[in-house]
Amino acid sequence: MIPASFDYFRPQSLEEAVGLLNQHGEDAKVLAGGHSLIPAMKLRLAQPKVVIDIGRISDLSYIREQDGKIAIGAMTPHHAIETSSLLREKCPLLAEIAPHIGDAQVRNRGTIGGSLVHADPAADWPAAILVLDAELDVVGPNGSRPISAKKFFVDLFQTALQPNQILREIRVPATPRSVAYVKFAQRASGFAIAGVAVVVHASNRTVNVGVTGVAAKPYRATAVEKSLEGQPLTAESIADAARKAAHRIDPLNDIHASAEYRAHLARVNAQRALQLAASRV
Repeated sequence: MIPASFDYFRPQSLEEAVGLLNQHGEDAKVLAGGHSLIPAMKLRLAQPKVVIDIGRISDLSYIREQDGKIAIGAMTPHHAIETSSLLREKCPLLAEIAPHIGDAQVRNRGTIGGSLVHADPAADWPAAILVLDAELDVVGPNGSRPISAKKFFVDLFQTALQPNQILREIRVPATPRSVAYVKFAQRASGFAIAGVAVVVHASNRTVNVGVTGVAAKPYRATAVEKSLEGQPLTAESIADAARKAAHRIDPLNDIHASAEYRAHLARVNAQRALQLAASRV
């Protein structure tokens, strides 16, 4: 299908982009890599009157150490994360997840910021952002403000980002190498039906577990985390904790999988991810 007509702007700076977004408000959409917005526009699920293309703002694409954390520009493509030596050394979970996204064409064009803001419940990045306790820096007409990952995802395709704000940067801590991501994907698209990201902190015997694809928004499996806090990661303790991966969660029920099957996959993949991360301690 052909999208509805719209006005197109290509700002050269973040300040110009924010100004345009503030001027046009909810009539405008920001175009990053285009792999989420353009298909939605072609199907007329999204019909913005104004499209603001930030793809030419070069200073939004980077991966660097900054103030004790690793800063990733919102326009950084998935492929750059996949091949980053800094991330492989300091935050290997992100480098491990990137190859799971789409295909080579998608990874070369799609961006981490665009994916996070789109907040597709089946996207891969949200699980990682949650378990890393990431901080997302957003910019609007009144300046910048940080949003914690736990507060960023609000509901199905909804985030805490305001209509006149743009995601500028994602900041993540360095982690141990004991991480893992396991997912069951839709065969055609590669989107997660149930994806589980895990970080094992052997130093204080805690684990972080994030789940995507199962519910209307990604979530931390806090029941699993509490069950394993201070406990040795044995096959028995992991299996017992993984049973709580969908505790108090209302799983999605659609053409790809029933709610019951998604809850089952959350348990299975949580167990597998925990076992893999524990083996890397």
